[in-house]
Parts: sequence; C-alpha cells; structure tokens
Amino acid sequence: MPQAKVLQSKYLLIGSTRAGSGKSATVLGLGIHLLARGIEIAYGKPLGTFTSRNLPDSAQSLEADVEFINQVLMLPETHLRPTLLNLDKNTLKNRLLGEDTTDYTALLRQYRQENCGDLVLIEAPANTAEGAVFGLSLQEMSDCLDAPILLVMRFGALLVVDHVLVAKERLGDRLLGVVINDVPLAQIDTGIEILAPYLESQGIPVLAMMPENRILRSVSVAEVIEQLEASVHYRPEHISLNDLMIEELMIGAMDVNSAQTFFRKSHSKAVITGSNRFDIQLAALETSTNCLILTGPPMVKPEILQRAAELDVPVLSVSHDTLTTVKIIEGCLGQVRLHEGIKVNCISDMMAKHFKFDRLLQLLDLKPDRKPV
Repeated sequence: MPQAKVLQSKYLLIGSTRAGSGKSATVLGLGIHLLARGIEIAYGKPLGTFTSRNLPDSAQSLEADVEFINQVLMLPETHLRPTLLNLDKNTLKNRLLGEDTTDYTALLRQYRQENCGDLVLIEAPANTAEGAVFGLSLQEMSDCLDAPILLVMRFGALLVVDHVLVAKERLGDRLLGVVINDVPLAQIDTGIEILAPYLESQGIPVLAMMPENRILRSVSVAEVIEQLEASVHYRPEHISLNDLMIEELMIGAMDVNSAQTFFRKSHSKAVITGSNRFDIQLAALETSTNCLILTGPPMVKPEILQRAAELDVPVLSVSHDTLTTVKIIEGCLGQVRLHEGIKVNCISDMMAKHFKFDRLLQLLDLKPDRKPV
C-alpha cells in the first residue's frame, strides 16, 4: 500500500523597506488569526536585532520579539525556528574582519529540512538591504526558502506608492502583496479609494490598509522604567505598569500658570520636570498624566507622593539630563513594541477588521482545516 505523501510546509516572508514598519505586529496578528482558522503555524526570525536579557547570549538564543510572539501563539518547540544571528556591532565587526566565515545561507536552508505544519512565518530584516553581508537580506532569504514576500510599509503620504513600485521592481514575482500601516484617519479614504486600486492595477495585491492607532504607537510605563533605568518612588500596587500606557511626552519647564494650560492639552502623557519643581509636579498630577519623571537630585516631597498615590500616578526619577531622557522616550514612542499585553488585543482586533485573510490564503494556496472561530 503506497504511503501518504507528506506535505512540505509553505513559507511566507514578512519584510519591510525600513525599520519600525510593523513587521512583528503583522506576524503576531497573522499567527493569531491563521491559527484560529485551522492553519498550523510555525515562526522564525533568522536575523535577530535584540536578545532577551533573560536568555544566554548566543546565536541560537531567542530574540526578544520571537520569545514574546512564541508565548502569545503558544507554538510547540518544533514550530519555532532558531535565530541564526543577532545583529550588533560585534557580529558585524567580526564578519568584516573575516573572523566569522559562517555560511548562514546554508543554515537557513536547514529550515526546510523539517516539516513545521502548514505555514512558516519568517520575519525578515529591518529593510531590503540589512543582512546582506551575512547572506540574509530579504531577497536572499526569499530565494533560499523559495518564499513569497508580504511587504509591510508605513503610509507616511501617498508617495509611499513610489517605494512600493520600486520594491515590486526589485522583488518581482516574489512580492505576494503589501500591508500599508499607520494610515492617518484623515487619509484612510484616500488610501482605500485611490492608493489601493492603483497598486492593484500594477499587479500588487493590497492585503490591508491599517489606520493609525494611538495605543500601538504608545509605550508602557514599565518599558520607560527599563529604558531609562529609572528609580521608582511610587508605583500603584493595583495597576500593571505594563498596561499603563504613555501616548505623549511633555516637558515641564515653564511657570505654573502656563503649565496648567499646557498640560490640559494632552492625555495619557508622561511629564518630565526637575525634582525641585514642586509646583509643576502638582500641576501635572492634576491633569491626565500617566507618569511623572523627575530629573536632577533624587528627591520627592511627601505631598507629591501623597497626591500621586491618590491619583495612581507612578513617580520616577532618572540620572539622565532632560534632553537625554526625552531622546530615550521619544525613541520608544511610535514604535510598535509588542511586549505590552494591551497591544496584543489591539493588533488582533485591527487585523480582524482590516486584513484580507481569505485573499492571503488564496494567494498562498492554503486551505484551512476548519472554519474561522
């Protein structure tokens, strides 16, 4: 009796033309919804950019986003592909000096030696060029894995069309389709009625036109504490700092009368001010402030802590000057960092509403084992 043929896993590369476009969020959303549709999913990120502090520093260790996505999707160990290389100054230096002669393309090719379910989602580097010195650029990964590419791009303006067309010219038939992220609400109709039809006419399927979302562009207080290496003077016990989000950043360096008007213009904000500006601190606490960050000598008046406790506002102090503190936080804002639980629900809801899953499955020639739940 002939043996049943074992179906080979299909691969899909999720790439972008620049960092911060939302690849990891797209991978997470795809994983959640495809699993619900009966598609057996595996996941990997061959070229990592950040290693979890809780894991050993080695080429085979899990990259931070890989670890988080795996936790959310609850993939079996066999369905998590290893990170081959964590890209940093040292690994790049070793490659350029000839000290690292590893054939990473051969290692990547080993991905295909095991069957990992129906579809393997592979997160590509930050842009089309990154990883080329290791043989792990977007195009090289696509050729090695014989995988189509789903390109994730931020809208910015209608001129995003030029970047998509250039990508199509470079990637050719490898380009399966595009996801346009972070479309301003005022331009979403323009994107749907003008941009998407034009790209479709050029043979580029538009699988999602995702509107901007303040939650996704925010950062948790917990992440701010970690990035600033801040001391915590007050922490609300019944509120998770992973779910307390900062959407805007304001600097309190004016007189108190101006500060009250200034602070009322913003919601879900962090306020940075000097530890000696007690009047500004109180003014910030009386408005929609989700975190108070003090620079200078680490001192806090008891009345400030008492009012913060009454309003459940965390109070931090940092050793950095104001300019450095602002720069660090601004580097966090606007990036879709997945590690806050509130963002997982947001991504899932947005993908359910805006992503064309049926069309994706059709393009990939995949049929789910069961109907969506």
